Amino acid sequence: MKIDSTTVQLVLAIAEEGSISRAADKLNLAVAAASRRITDLEKQCGTRIFQRVPHGVKMTESGSKLLQHIRQIDNLIMRLKDDADAISRGQDGRIIIGAPKTAIIQFLAKDIARIKQKHPGITIQVIEENSKVVQQLLRDKVIDIGIYEKTSGFMSLEAFDYHRDRLVLVYSRTHFQFPTDPVPWEDVLDVPLIALGKGSAILSAVQRAYRSHGRLFQANFIVSGFDTMLALVREGLGVGLMPPPILHDFDIGPALASSDIKGDWHERHYMLSSVDSNAQPLALRNVLDILLAGR
Repeated sequence: MKIDSTTVQLVLAIAEEGSISRAADKLNLAVAAASRRITDLEKQCGTRIFQRVPHGVKMTESGSKLLQHIRQIDNLIMRLKDDADAISRGQDGRIIIGAPKTAIIQFLAKDIARIKQKHPGITIQVIEENSKVVQQLLRDKVIDIGIYEKTSGFMSLEAFDYHRDRLVLVYSRTHFQFPTDPVPWEDVLDVPLIALGKGSAILSAVQRAYRSHGRLFQANFIVSGFDTMLALVREGLGVGLMPPPILHDFDIGPALASSDIKGDWHERHYMLSSVDSNAQPLALRNVLDILLAGR
C-alpha cells in the first residue's frame, strides 16, 4: 500500500471535520483532489473508509480501524521531522512518552518539568492514552517510553516501578452518607457507580472488585474524564472513584465528600517501560534517569 503524508493528514482532517470539503480547505487542497486521494486509498484498502451522509461524511467501521494506524503513521512522520529538525539545530532529540491521564496529572507533568530544566535541548512529546493502548504503542514503537497501571499489563516488557496511588470514594453529601472510617466495598455494591471509560485502569479495577463478590458491574454512566464524573456526582446520580491528588485539584466545595475504601484492591501501581526505538540513545537514557529517580 502506498500512502503519503498529505493523504495521512487528509484522513485525519476529514475524521475531525466530518467533511471532505472542509478538510480540503484546511489543508489548502482542491476538493476534487482530496476526493480523488480518498477514492484511491479506498481502492488500495479494498473497502469504504468514509460513508457519505447529509452535510458531510462519517467513518465506516473499517475506516475507524484504519484511523488507528493512520494516527500511528502521523506520529512517526512527526517524529522523523522533529528529530531531523533537532539534529540540524544541534539539539538532543525528541522523546515520546505515553501515559494515562491520572499518571500525567499526578506524576509525569512534574517529572517533565525536571527534564526540561536539566536537559532543555530534549523535546518531550506526551501522548495521553489508557494503560492498554500505551502498551500497544510501545509494541508498535510509536512511543519511546510508556507508563501504565500494573494490573493492566498484558505484554512481556521489561518494567520498572514508577509510582503508586490509590482511589477514594467521592459522593454528594445530600444524596449519600458514608462513614469517615474506610468503607467496606460491600457497602458500595448496590450504589450507582460512575466510572471512567473502556480501557481505563479504574474501570478494570472496579470490574475485578465486583467479580470478587460474585457480581457483574453494570453502569449507566461511563465517562471519559474526572470533570464529567464530578458533574454527575454533584447531582447525586452516583458515586465516583478517583485519586486524592486529582480530587484536590478540583474545587469540590462542601457539597461533596470523600471516604477511604477498605482493603487494597483500589491501590494502583504504575510501571514504566521503554523500547529500542529510533530515539537517540543518550537522550532516552537522560529522560529515563530522571523519571526513575523520582520514584
